[in-house]
Parts: sequence; structure tokens; C-alpha cells
Amino acid sequence: MIALIQRVLEASVRVDGEVVGAIGPGLLALVAVEPGDDEVRIARMADRLLGYRVFADDQGRMNRSLADTGGGLLLVSQFTLAADTRSGMRPSFTSAASPEEGRRCFDRLVELCRARHPHLETGRFGAHMLVSLANDGPVTFRLQS
Repeated sequence: MIALIQRVLEASVRVDGEVVGAIGPGLLALVAVEPGDDEVRIARMADRLLGYRVFADDQGRMNRSLADTGGGLLLVSQFTLAADTRSGMRPSFTSAASPEEGRRCFDRLVELCRARHPHLETGRFGAHMLVSLANDGPVTFRLQS
């Protein structure tokens, strides 16, 4: 499982002109599922999303997590993160999970995060989404479990 996390002042997702998810300060996480991702990897990603220290403490150091700040978490499925781009001029998606496996794992990640964090929003799995964000920093990290 891969997540590209961005510390944001705000972020939202629109589908067919309708806002389906929006947060204020917090994390936007673009999430890709890879073949073989299992409950252990999904749980580890939930731990990392909620516990990764990317927010400033009183000294301005990145020592606070989403769990510490209580900020929003916007989870957006994005299978293209799992693309193999090492050769050629077109991405290969053989390294991404099937849509069925991707949906199952993504939904489980949402479930685990929602059980531990009250401020969670999502995009819409499999839809064409317009994602807007104000990246704070900019701060962006690639997490893998």
C-alpha cells in the first residue's frame, strides 16, 4: 500500500460538480493498493497516516501527528500511484491491485482510520475526481507499508 500525504490548510474532492469530501487543516492522502496488500499492511498504513509527525510543535519542528492535532484526514483512492514508470513512455498498471481488491483494501483503510479519528472524509472510489488543495509548506511525503 502506498500513500502520498500532503499537509494541507484545506482540501476537497468533487465528483460531477458536487463536493463529496472536504477538510480544513490536516492531511490529504492519495492512496494506492498493490497486489497482496493484506490486513497487516492496511493496519500499518492506518497507524502511519494517523501517527506520522508532519505538524509543527511549539519549536517549529515536525513533532506532531494528525492524532495529536485533531486535524482532518481526506482519503482519496489513486491507483496511478502504483504504476510502474521505470521504462517506456506510458505507465504500466500491472503493479496496481485489481479494482475489486483495491476497493476492498481502501474501504478497510477508511474503516480503520474512521474508528480512530473523528475527522475523516473520502473521495469516491473509481470516480473521476477533481481534487483541490492548499499544500501547507509545501509538505509532501510518500509512505509505504
